[in-house]
Amino acid sequence: MNVLIIDDEINIRQTLRSILEDEGYDCETAANGKEGIKQLENFNADVILLDVQMDEMDGLTALEHILKADPTLQVIMISGHSGIGEAVRAIKTGAFDFLEKPLSLPKVKITVSKAAKFRQLSMENRRLKIDIEERYQLIGNSPPMQKLREMIRKVAPSNAKVLIRGESGTGKELVAWAIHQQSGRADKPFIRFNSAAIPAELVESELFGFEKGAFTGAVKGKKGKLEEADGGTLFLDEIGDMSLSAQSKILRVIQEGEFERVGSNKTHKIDARIIAATHKNLEEMVAENLFRDDLFYRLNVVPIHTPALRQHPEDMSQLVNHLSCMAIRDLNVTPKNFLPETICALKGRVFPGNVRELKNLIERIYILEEKEEIAPDDLPETTTRKSNSDFFWQETLSFTEKKKDFEARYLEVQLELHGHNVSRTAEALSMHQSNLSRKLKELGIKL
Repeated sequence: MNVLIIDDEINIRQTLRSILEDEGYDCETAANGKEGIKQLENFNADVILLDVQMDEMDGLTALEHILKADPTLQVIMISGHSGIGEAVRAIKTGAFDFLEKPLSLPKVKITVSKAAKFRQLSMENRRLKIDIEERYQLIGNSPPMQKLREMIRKVAPSNAKVLIRGESGTGKELVAWAIHQQSGRADKPFIRFNSAAIPAELVESELFGFEKGAFTGAVKGKKGKLEEADGGTLFLDEIGDMSLSAQSKILRVIQEGEFERVGSNKTHKIDARIIAATHKNLEEMVAENLFRDDLFYRLNVVPIHTPALRQHPEDMSQLVNHLSCMAIRDLNVTPKNFLPETICALKGRVFPGNVRELKNLIERIYILEEKEEIAPDDLPETTTRKSNSDFFWQETLSFTEKKKDFEARYLEVQLELHGHNVSRTAEALSMHQSNLSRKLKELGIKL
């Protein structure tokens, strides 16, 4: 940990530096506020000891400049001439603590230690936030992904219930997170609850919480996921696997905003936005009395569909790049280069598990493949090649629409193979460059 000491008294600077270096800190000093701010350009301080009364720039002014540049820095104010007003102002501005002269050296060591630990926690929280934002990104600029983002943008500001549907591995949780982050509840909890991952007999106690003695082993009461999500968002993943009993209680939460813990008659009020997701056909489950129709209609206020990977293969290059970055960081491995023809080969593979399966494939390559450049032949044989007819998927389009769709995808692949160079691509396809440019414009393909 690095400590910067800013004080106009040389004896204090030297004394503080000596005792803190004995504690294992790396220290630098400055004689006034301006010098201290200049020092920060070359010294990555974590904690700053800052005197209030100094020439050229007083400590409170320097404090404002320091925290404006880096709000995570922990600044401890020190002074022998300050009143309560200056101490209050310093704390309100963002100072970690305020020490009075003559300084108690044991207290200085304790305060600096607390500030250093707080700095570590702040930096760790910052790293975790960045990591979550990277992992929860929706990757791709294809029409299906643009449509998905637009839907999220429209629904996020409201408190409307959302039902996210799509195949496994298509990013339903990412959509729920994006809705939460773009809503007025973004600074409140986002709590995920997966009914399929918990034994049926524990679903209600985990979701609604329980009181002491509610069942064998309940030695003390515990909040459920619903209470943890109060004020924020509760994401009910795989809602189709929830028991009918739990469904009826969730319905009450949606209708009346209240519930009881397991083993209690006390009613709790709750304000949590409900977002549900499933890969199952809920309409069929309703018809078979496996899912409550009233709950289905309550949840299905705004339906959102996550596209399967086969419906946006043009995003493959971006997905591979993103998943590669995650693999490099998570597995602590060196980067690899996926050749353009390898990206094209991946577009021609079937991924029943969608992006999640693609992620597993990328990680497998990083672990097992020693080459730096990944060619099509380096792809694991476990992936399945598409049949010629698989391109036409399940949706029904007119012949004209399908032809246009095929032309767009074909030209996108060819452009990628030739480095997005229109001239080289036209030559390879035996086309005049002007004709190719016109076709690209007609199909809405941007370079």
